[in-house]
Amino acid sequence: MNKPFHRSKLKALVGGLALAALVHAGGVAAQVSMKFHHDLPEDSAQHLAAEKFKAAVEERSGGAIKVQLFPNNALGDDVEATQQMQFGALESAIIPTAKLSNFVPAMQIVDLPFLFPSPAIAHEVLDGKAGDQLLATVEKVGLKGATFWESGFKQFTCDREVSGPGDFEGRKVRVMQSPIIMEQFRAMGANPVPIAFGETYNALQQGVVDCQENPLVSITKMKFYEVQSDVVISNHAYLAYAFLFSKRWFEAQSPEHQKLLMDAAREMTAFQREETARREAGYVDTIKDSGTRVSTLDDAQLAAFREATAPVHDKFAEQIGTELMDEFKQAIAAAR
Repeated sequence: MNKPFHRSKLKALVGGLALAALVHAGGVAAQVSMKFHHDLPEDSAQHLAAEKFKAAVEERSGGAIKVQLFPNNALGDDVEATQQMQFGALESAIIPTAKLSNFVPAMQIVDLPFLFPSPAIAHEVLDGKAGDQLLATVEKVGLKGATFWESGFKQFTCDREVSGPGDFEGRKVRVMQSPIIMEQFRAMGANPVPIAFGETYNALQQGVVDCQENPLVSITKMKFYEVQSDVVISNHAYLAYAFLFSKRWFEAQSPEHQKLLMDAAREMTAFQREETARREAGYVDTIKDSGTRVSTLDDAQLAAFREATAPVHDKFAEQIGTELMDEFKQAIAAAR
């Protein structure tokens, strides 16, 4: 069950909407205010791209649209932000696809282990027909999809060396609240434990969990490497962010502003991905300099992980939708 967000946040947000309505009703030319949520710090590729999106929207709208950025879960966590968008109290956000699985099961297809062979193929598929079909699924829950940003491929971290799926046997692993991700670790004999992103560091430090998975940006910015002995470069799954608008809010905008917003979101996609990739080498250096061991799985080790997690694809095919699964796998095969 999705937890409700804090009443004080709801009161403030709804109050702002009511004030905007009163100003408009009074005949004053009201500036459109657009709040934008994400879960990472201000020194992340996501935030830098969000700043460029803000600048583009404000300039192209001639100041008619004012974008306010709220990084680092300032308005609540990703699930709370999604709920806020559903009834128009929050206008826009980038949300990890795994966090959307409780709202739209199809969205979790992106989180299947070893689905995408490379970043280039992930980008080609998500920017094409298959990605458009996936984005369209969120409309039935009050959201409007624009594009996919990313944190990149996920890596394992643990309090011991990891060289094969058997090393997760009996280990407690922090995961997002995602059925596919939980099943991925169960397939390796681990015990998945859903823990909020912001609470992960303390959970690792206190031994509540032994391991976790995240892209290098999260491992570095949240300093998970400080409380883990090993970081394992596995590229075992992809962490995409769906760039979303509140459907209720978006459809209330003029056609010109709708096009402006969609164009700006999509235009910043390439920059956001390039910035993520550019920073990854530096993240590895930071982790190594801390004294934490960094290892890379070889082809044979990766094959063992693929084999162990392959049943997850079949288990979730019906829940995701067999037609969408086929569309994605055909697109991946063509991109190869």
